[in-house]
Amino acid sequence: MEKYIEKFINYLLFEKKYSTNTITSYEKDLNKFKNFSGNKMILNKNDIENYIKYLNESLDTRSVSRNISTLKSFYKYLKLNKEIDKNIMETITNPKIKKSLPKVLNEEEINKLLDIKLNDNFDYRNKAMLELMYSSGLRVSELINLKVNDVDLENEAVRIFGKGAKERIVPLNDYATDAIKIYVENHRKELFKHGENDYLFLNNHGNKMTRQGFFKIIKKIANEKNIKTEFSPHTLRHSFATHLLKHGADLRSIQELLGHSDISSTQIYTHITNEKLQKNYEQYHPHGK
Repeated sequence: MEKYIEKFINYLLFEKKYSTNTITSYEKDLNKFKNFSGNKMILNKNDIENYIKYLNESLDTRSVSRNISTLKSFYKYLKLNKEIDKNIMETITNPKIKKSLPKVLNEEEINKLLDIKLNDNFDYRNKAMLELMYSSGLRVSELINLKVNDVDLENEAVRIFGKGAKERIVPLNDYATDAIKIYVENHRKELFKHGENDYLFLNNHGNKMTRQGFFKIIKKIANEKNIKTEFSPHTLRHSFATHLLKHGADLRSIQELLGHSDISSTQIYTHITNEKLQKNYEQYHPHGK
């Protein structure tokens, strides 16, 4: 099975152009399956069902579903490339996952988060990153992979390569444009350690900002600002979409800005705003509750 996994991973990397994090996740899932099966390639439906039982003993429903989806993609690839005669995953269904609404900061919390005291190069970098995230709704992976040339400050736009290397152009607001301009012109070069670097946002080693690094930064700022809302790396993206919807933007435009291939992914934000409306109704209407 090992050689087939290697072929599949190369397909994801070079043809599908998946991100490093996504490919690592696929590889981890497939190696787990390889170890369980004893590296056997020829399996039947009963083997798969036993594997799912094994997963259920140690993983939550979401992780089990992800592992099943990985196997579905793997076996579909093998069948399409005539490596196998029958796709044993075709009749396997994913467990139902209860959808949880993403955490969102309210506008007062956003203003607190963006109100950064600018004392050093790192403060100006953090200001630019957060303004950009809230201005344009980037994924964290999109933010850290931005190159300097991807940002057009004159036309106030940023070019983003999203999932599957899909390109989209997203506008910048004035706050983000000004913050990025100040950072690039006056502070970014001060972060160089080992010569020049094309990436827009650099860490304290002069290398590309990481997901973990960005998460630590926003958590630290949130704690300093006494923001109690639970954070995830996607919090600013969720807040961007929710606030747009709240102020009248249509769902299709938000879908384009977020880079969602399917509008059903964008519709989660209508649930957030509807839940907020319900809470406001119950709190403020004389007969609400």
